Formats: sequence, C-alpha cells, structure tokens
Amino acid sequence: MTEPLSVGVLGYRFMGKAHSNALARLPMFFPDAPDVERSVIVGRNEEALADAADRFGFESTATDWRDVVDDVDVFYNLGPNHLHAEPSVAALEAGASVFCEKPLAPTLDEAEAMRDAARAADGVAGCAFNYRFVPAIQYAKGLIENGELGEIRHVRGRYLQDWLVDPEAPWSWRNDAELAGSGALGDLGAHTVDLARFLVRDAAGDIERISGHLQTFVDERPVPGADEYKPVTVDDAYTAQAEFGNGAVGNFEASRFADGHKNDHTIEVHGSEGSLQFSLERLNELEVKTGDARGYETVLVTDEDDPYLDHWWPPGHVLGWEHTFVHENYEFLSAVAEGGEFSPSFEDAYEVQTVLDAIERSDETGEWVSLG
Repeated sequence: MTEPLSVGVLGYRFMGKAHSNALARLPMFFPDAPDVERSVIVGRNEEALADAADRFGFESTATDWRDVVDDVDVFYNLGPNHLHAEPSVAALEAGASVFCEKPLAPTLDEAEAMRDAARAADGVAGCAFNYRFVPAIQYAKGLIENGELGEIRHVRGRYLQDWLVDPEAPWSWRNDAELAGSGALGDLGAHTVDLARFLVRDAAGDIERISGHLQTFVDERPVPGADEYKPVTVDDAYTAQAEFGNGAVGNFEASRFADGHKNDHTIEVHGSEGSLQFSLERLNELEVKTGDARGYETVLVTDEDDPYLDHWWPPGHVLGWEHTFVHENYEFLSAVAEGGEFSPSFEDAYEVQTVLDAIERSDETGEWVSLG
C-alpha cells in the first residue's frame, strides 16, 4: 500500500478553509484520489491555529513555516501574496511539492525566482487558479478546441466585486503594495488572464501586446481597532486591451468598486462561427451560440458525462464554488502521487504575471507593451 501524502498548509483563514474543505471531501467523492494525511497547519496565532486544526482535521500546528517544509510531502502556500516566494522556494528546494495561491507573487522578479525553483525541483509546483476546474469552463474549452466557434476574434473578461465601495471599509493587507503587489489587477485580473489563456491559447495564440490603465478611488482607509488611517497603495480597478497571436482582440477589466456585484467573473469568447459566455455567479451554466442558431442557448453543465460530474450528484443537481477546489486538489495531488505534470504550473502562473506586469508598465508609460 502506498503511504499517504503528508500535507502542510500555511494559512487557515479564507483560502486555508477552502483547501482544507477540499482535502476533507476528496476521499468521499474521489475515491481514486491519493490518500492524504493532514499533518500540520501553519500560522502566527497559536489559539486560532489550535481551533483551525481541530475544525479542519489537522494533526498538529506550527508557527513557523521553516519548521515544516522539510517534513512534509506537499506544502500548500495559502498565505498573503508577500509570503508566496520564500516559503515556496524553500519547500521546493527541500524536495516537497508545492501548491501556491494566486497570484504567484507580488512582483515579476519574485515570480521568476519561483518559476526557476520549480524548474530545478523534483516535486510538482502548481498555482491555484481554481476557475479552470469549473465544469462549464472545461466544457467551453472543449467546444473551442473542437472548432465549434471557428476562428477566435474576441475575448472579453471582467471580474467585478463591491466590497470596497464604502470609503470607510477597513484597510487590509490587500490595500498595500508591499504586501499584495497590486490590487484588483493581481487579486482579480490574474484569474481573468489565466482563464483567457487557458481557453483560447491553443486556438488564438498567446497575448502578444497589451495596454492598461489602473485607478485608485479611495486613497486611505481606517485601520481596524485603531484610531488611524493607512494609505491605499494599490489599484481599485483596472482595464486593459490585448492582442492575441492570431489577431484576436481582448478586453479585460476588474473592479472592487462595482456596486451590486459580489463575485461576478464573466468571460466571453466570440469566433467566426459561434460564441460563448460564462459567469461565475451562474457557474453551472454556459451560454452557447453555434451553427445557424439565432441566439444563445443556455446549457446546464451538470450531466453525468460533463467534466467531474460523475463524482457528484444526479444530473441537474448543481455544484458550487467550493467544488472547484475539490477538482483542482484532485488533479494536483494525483500529479504528485503519480509523478506527473499539473497545470496551471508555476510556469503558467509566471506567464500570467508577465501580463500583469505589462499592464502596470503600460499604465505608467501610457503606451502599449509587447510581450514575448
């Protein structure tokens, strides 16, 4: 019998909970997944850590990731962006496989170092772009690859949230360039760029040039529990125009100031023979127009022969956001156990980072930036 993979997780809040839930669900719904031992969870607050370990099913806790990376088979880096590079590189050099949240790093230089460490390592290095693993997105990719849309002409992606509309919404590390790298661009735009590349790169080529604009609407925010304000040093919104290798045009945008939008990640692909539209807020559905149809058909992507659906419920019993983490953890851990490859890899995530960096540089210069 193969020994279970020992897993260490850095982070116990939002993403820590999401991935821990996925690890717990795997044996129930994906019986062919590798056996996993939730060994240790890492954070700074010992009391909160103890509570998280109990709720998430981890055997032990640690307050320093350096005490963990040498002792686990798989290291999940789910910490804030500024903690992505050093622990991930150290874990790879220690021989562990690494799964890191997106964006890969706050800066392109750090992302490059992580990519290079992954190239030199024996373990698998994956980046958690979970929206690739929505069944409707997998279905959409199949349509594009099978030529159902013809030659790709337009790619449109937007990611809209509204949690910062209130100017008195509290300051957090996501508002600080030193900790986050960027704002809506890295937090939300990274998802859009990765999804666009995932869907159309084989059909339309990669993004060859891009222009971008970043905007900050509120310059400072109140610090929770203190009678002070801290400056906001990242963007609240961005827009970008892109050109793909085959001449297709792209339009991307994200905002954390879009009142009425909670988590609206929408992507559209238009081709010479058809189109499709997807919204994360209706993640079981795909809008498709092909052939001689006069308009879009709403396809409910919940049949048992749709991607991943044979592991879940009868047809029509919809899935949710949390299931995307189960799917990506299944794929990643299977690659680790089998010595295979996983995508999105650190290489893929670095390519996304080059696009984000180019958007920032375009905003600074007011000019298009060439990639490649």
